Amino acid sequence: MAQNALGIDLCRMRGLPHVSDSTHSPQIARARAAFEGIPHCQHIGMQLTELMPGWGMITLPYSPRLIGDPRSGVVHGGAITALLDTMCGVVVMATIPDCQEVATLDLRIDYLHPATPGLDIRASAECFKVTRAIAFVRGVAFHEDKAAPIAHAIGTFVFATATAQARQPAADLSGGQPC
Repeated sequence: MAQNALGIDLCRMRGLPHVSDSTHSPQIARARAAFEGIPHCQHIGMQLTELMPGWGMITLPYSPRLIGDPRSGVVHGGAITALLDTMCGVVVMATIPDCQEVATLDLRIDYLHPATPGLDIRASAECFKVTRAIAFVRGVAFHEDKAAPIAHAIGTFVFATATAQARQPAADLSGGQPC
């Protein structure tokens, strides 16, 4: 049963196909491959630790390369932003059958307190609403305890499926008209 950390069956809750072993789902495999193909995720050490339709988790191991304040050793907020943005986008890919592309439309992050130096940071995200081309996602960054969050995120993501791409002619991005 595809459940989040609280034991909630996210697939059934959203009317999505139930995936008993999500690692064998084509959409999960596509989302994992997309994550593994993002160079900056690999460069800073992000690890996709859990993924199912509607929910996922990424771990960012603590590294001196990510320090934003050399005096305190606190991880830079940009690394946390990248972690949350990536987790939210990957969850959209894992949620939408036949999803080919995802782009962030809007991402708001509220930083609640600095990360603790020396500790890994985790980010989990949940896709809570999907329309024809937009997905709504919320996420949280934390160390060990979600009840003590480092940051909260809420975002909207546009996505394209192979079916939708086949119906639309390729866009001409070479020029454009002024607004």
